[in-house]
Amino acid sequence: MSGLQGLAQENIWFDKSRYDEAERCFYEGANGIPQTSQSQNASKSEDQSELVSRLKSLELDNKNLHRVVDDLRATLSKLESRMVTLEKTQAPATKGVTVTKAAPVQKPKVEEHNGADDEDDDIDLFGSDEEDEEAERIKAERVKEYSQRKAKKPALIAKSSILLDVKPWDDETDMSKLEECVRSVQMDGLLWGASKLVPVGYGIKKLQINCVVEDDKVGTDILEEEITQFEDYVQSVDIAAFNKI
Repeated sequence: MSGLQGLAQENIWFDKSRYDEAERCFYEGANGIPQTSQSQNASKSEDQSELVSRLKSLELDNKNLHRVVDDLRATLSKLESRMVTLEKTQAPATKGVTVTKAAPVQKPKVEEHNGADDEDDDIDLFGSDEEDEEAERIKAERVKEYSQRKAKKPALIAKSSILLDVKPWDDETDMSKLEECVRSVQMDGLLWGASKLVPVGYGIKKLQINCVVEDDKVGTDILEEEITQFEDYVQSVDIAAFNKI
């Protein structure tokens, strides 16, 4: 009995929860289960408190939205009632409108003509023929004047701007003489422009020259044939650019 009385006096039974927690931690450590720390518990509690606050804000927003929807419904019902009232008030007004018929159009009276009036009509008809002849004469004069003015206007001439590449035989070709030969080609509707020497490679340069031609008078084929006649200087002629003006 003395042993039972000693156990009764111990306070281990009052702190049983602490001993249970210590036992649980011991077995978790023995089995390799990570133990939760107070910081993790604190973070969980913070997350829970944040979640609770967000839920509360969502509930508040939901209540506000319900209030706005109720206000809109009330406004819509008021508008519908006003529309119904306006339709009822306008209906009798339209019923009381009377439609007036248009007055019939009176036909012009045909007057009877005697013999004297017939003679006057003949004279009027003869006079109308003279007026027609005068109108035809004025019309013919106007057509003639228009034709003369149109003939005086200069006709549009179609022109083109052409950029030619004239290639020599080698680097010993006299390029100034080559350009002189090219510019010596003269035709009606041909006008030579600026020129320059463009390096090709291995010390060889080609002549790039611009010209303006009238399409109806000068063709590219004829222009190339005239330039390639200078066989001592010109190897070939190519069209680098062709633009309508």
